[in-house]
Amino acid sequence: MKKYKHEADLVKEAIRVGMIYAEKRGVAKFEATDSAKNKIEYIYKLLVHDKLMQPLVIGQQDLPHIKHKLSVWIAKQLPADHPLLKDH
Repeated sequence: MKKYKHEADLVKEAIRVGMIYAEKRGVAKFEATDSAKNKIEYIYKLLVHDKLMQPLVIGQQDLPHIKHKLSVWIAKQLPADHPLLKDH
């Protein structure tokens, strides 16, 4: 599993973008008290359900793998010259 240098920041950006996507789609309303873990898992499941990303294989559906999958997803959405993609 190849990691990005700024993977933690990419995950934060994926959460931000994923929350906007879910709320615009009308399927979720996130609260300030929702944990990052719950947001990450929900966004991952929504993106898989909407066929915007391939699901992880059975046995790799844990938080570290989901975070990595979200970081790869958001990295593909960002422009090539985005600061979070430098030195990956």
